[in-house]
Amino acid sequence: MPQEVLVQAKLAVQDEFTFDFLSLAEKHSERQLERALLAKVEDFLRAMGGVFTFMGSQFPLDVDGDEFFIDLLLFHRALRCLVAVELKIGKFQPEFAGKMQFYLTVLDKQIKQEGENPSIGIILCKEKNRTVVEYALQEARKPIGVATYAITKTLPKDLKEQLPSPESISALLEGIDL
Repeated sequence: MPQEVLVQAKLAVQDEFTFDFLSLAEKHSERQLERALLAKVEDFLRAMGGVFTFMGSQFPLDVDGDEFFIDLLLFHRALRCLVAVELKIGKFQPEFAGKMQFYLTVLDKQIKQEGENPSIGIILCKEKNRTVVEYALQEARKPIGVATYAITKTLPKDLKEQLPSPESISALLEGIDL
């Protein structure tokens, strides 16, 4: 990958994404996260920076009869490359990097079209230890970013103070004939 594209690829992967448009419980599965993101795909693409196009979910890869599935496959318009996104609901684990290396190799060998840059990967986790991530990716040959995600459930304190409490709303509604 050309150096200038590599620099842009690093900039394309934020350190943390906030998916405040999702309605998910604090504890959720990877499949629930994926479905929620797909239901709000436009919001998801905007949260990712607005330069991605959606190519598919559970994108199938066939390697000599063995099937593998990438959680989300995007295309970065400015970088002109495929972007594999793996969703993880827990903490980053080093083995995630090996799996992503594999996906990126297969994408580059089988899916990437002429004129496109090599694929990049984003591993989206609930949390990460920066040192573990650094060690896991130190010898990586493919560009991989590890980002965390947050789903905002509570209102910021300054907004919370400006809104009526649930109890006062309930009291107001009791006096209304519907």
